[in-house]
Amino acid sequence: MGQAIELAQSTDVTPGGNPRVGCVIVDNSGEVVGRGHHRGAGTPHAEVVALLDAGARARGATAVVTLEPCRHTGRTGPCVEALVAAGVRRVVYGVADPGEESGGGAVVLAAAGVEVVPGVEEDEARWVARAWLHARELGRPLVTLKSAVSLDGRVAGPGGGPTAITGPPARAWAHEWRSRVDAIVVGTGTVLADDPSLTARTPTGDLHPRQPMRVVVGRRPIPADANVLDDAAETVVFSGHDLVDLLRVLAARDVQHVLVEGGPTLEAAFLEAGLADEVLWFVAPLILGDGPVAIPALGTMVDVTVRRTLVMGEDVVVEGVLGVHRNR
Repeated sequence: MGQAIELAQSTDVTPGGNPRVGCVIVDNSGEVVGRGHHRGAGTPHAEVVALLDAGARARGATAVVTLEPCRHTGRTGPCVEALVAAGVRRVVYGVADPGEESGGGAVVLAAAGVEVVPGVEEDEARWVARAWLHARELGRPLVTLKSAVSLDGRVAGPGGGPTAITGPPARAWAHEWRSRVDAIVVGTGTVLADDPSLTARTPTGDLHPRQPMRVVVGRRPIPADANVLDDAAETVVFSGHDLVDLLRVLAARDVQHVLVEGGPTLEAAFLEAGLADEVLWFVAPLILGDGPVAIPALGTMVDVTVRRTLVMGEDVVVEGVLGVHRNR
């Protein structure tokens, strides 16, 4: 399942309304004979790609897939039919498909005589598919707040302009993270102060093959020559402050995962509105002493469940899930 989860996180997945799914085919000796992942809407599902990779060796084998195989016909055929036709003996999956039409594949497989083992490494499989699951459940994109802060919680020095906070390893990892979301959201204040490109880049500085949509929120005009308006990626300018409406607009464009990169006012607005779901916090070993803080004063406290912490060079990265908002 670990290999299937890794495949599901491949960086060549195109944005759209489909889940990230990985699959491996394992023969009776324990050898992986087929690998596949879903690359986006309209492309073969992970199971079909893995079965094609395995060929005749799929017969009598085990398919390990992060998401329960689908049973409906959409832009592609049902995965359960492909698995049965290939002679797969057993299917192991991580998280159940909640869809009315697509879910229930396990029942179909069992009826066809295929052994089914559900819920294997479910938490990790759910994390990979969380944006899709979240969008199906709530009808809006998953929202992750991202910030890079000093030890005293500041995102810039006294002047408030661009400030190098994290080191190269953390920045490279952040760019890889960017490439996996559907949209990056900033306020007009960030564009005016920092003139960011908001692109995902490789460690060599080249543009990543997969670029998220860039979204600028606010009523202040931005210069026509702003970096965010170049042709490196699609850019949407949302001239308003209604975040519910913003997420509705993005959902209509098949955006499932939004990364909010600032500034502090916009991130606080998402928190106050109860529309933030996760945090991605980079903490660097420096004290700026003065300058804007990552999150201005809020009317509530928000519980955070830390999923993991990572050391990137001299920086620490915290991935957390936001929980209950409580009064101070």
